[in-house]
Amino acid sequence: MNKLTVFIKNLGVLILLLLTLPFDLIVAIYSIIWSCFFSIFETKKTINSPKNILITGGKMTKSLQIARSFYRDGHRVFLVETDKYWLSGNRFSRAISGFYTIPDPQKDWDGYCQGLLNIVDQKNIDIFIPVSSPAGSYYESLIKPLLSKYCEVLHFDVDITQMLDNKFKFIEKAKSFGLSVPKSFLITNPEQILNFDFIADGSQYILKSIPYDSVRRLDLTKLPMNSTSEMEKFVNSLPISAEKTWIMQEFVKGKEYCTHSTVRKGKIRLYCCCESSEFQVNYQHVEQPKIYDWVEKFARELKISGQISFDFIETADGRVYPIECNPRTHSAITTFHDHPGVADAYLKDSDSENEPPLIPLPNSQPTYWTYHELWRLTSIRSWGQLTAWIKRITEGTDGIFQVNDPLPFLMVHHWQIPLLLLENMRKLKGWLRIDFNIGKLVELGGD
Repeated sequence: MNKLTVFIKNLGVLILLLLTLPFDLIVAIYSIIWSCFFSIFETKKTINSPKNILITGGKMTKSLQIARSFYRDGHRVFLVETDKYWLSGNRFSRAISGFYTIPDPQKDWDGYCQGLLNIVDQKNIDIFIPVSSPAGSYYESLIKPLLSKYCEVLHFDVDITQMLDNKFKFIEKAKSFGLSVPKSFLITNPEQILNFDFIADGSQYILKSIPYDSVRRLDLTKLPMNSTSEMEKFVNSLPISAEKTWIMQEFVKGKEYCTHSTVRKGKIRLYCCCESSEFQVNYQHVEQPKIYDWVEKFARELKISGQISFDFIETADGRVYPIECNPRTHSAITTFHDHPGVADAYLKDSDSENEPPLIPLPNSQPTYWTYHELWRLTSIRSWGQLTAWIKRITEGTDGIFQVNDPLPFLMVHHWQIPLLLLENMRKLKGWLRIDFNIGKLVELGGD
């Protein structure tokens, strides 16, 4: 992509966001007036011992969702992000008592540690809840022993995080518990793929980078390919090495699902399961007992405490297979936007062995992101697609917007994203897509 194209692309999106600003501003002002009037009659929940909560991932919707749940129960929430995302629109939420930035741990580990320690000390933090980026979950585990001297840390130890984040080691661990898994092979050299006997094996496979790759993770090229030369060209184009390992995993056909679980001492306290896809920005809880049973056994066997997310495939004959695991919060947590029990599920252990986990309310509206839905309008080509889009909007609710807390919606779309676009325009950097859910530009070559 040449520099002129990059400049025009950034400028074009900025203009479109500017055109929608008056509409969003009107909605925000109306909501503020409405909220001020009805706050007279609002009864805020009071608790005997409110906690001071520190949540990371301040640029993302899932952080905002968890913060609102704690605020609703009378707790004080402090939000933190790395320096790059000082422009977080979520910081303007009424649920946030304070917003802080700290250095990126990959660039300044000592500054990152000291920054978190200062916040924990100054604000008397009771519990640290990471809402991690893919790169952040490791560092939040690494700092856990240090923070645990001063507050509770609802996150995994570093060895658990590394195992869960490693697609191959995770599959091997699940297999050791007697759980169903797809056939998987660790790849450290392209020759392993080129020498593999696909004919004798009889299955199709896909390749996935074990280190997180925000761009190539969407590539579902199936192996074997039509010709040996075509496959050689594809495989040799990938950065496969002993240092950057890959997994060759059986391609399982079926329906995709994603889950989020908040776990304390091996017991699932909060759980949701949603239909999924390659780039998912719509969430509605569905009952899938086989998937829940799989997750419940995995969490119980591992005796973990923290937040864990899985991707599953259900085959036509009803079998379920995990595709990968992420040791962090899933955006599907937005399905709890109107549930009153989220804070207690995070803070308290289960009262009994048979206590069921919290799940989204039966009549809870599914969540979407308005600006993603507006973009989808450009790809609608039939009346059926249009009616499905209208149904999704009318029956759902925006993951960011709330009438009694409208500023994050306004500021994410007309402050956070525009400033990121302006920075990319200044540097003439390209990007693949704008993800309003996680509040960033997914850039060429990863971010």
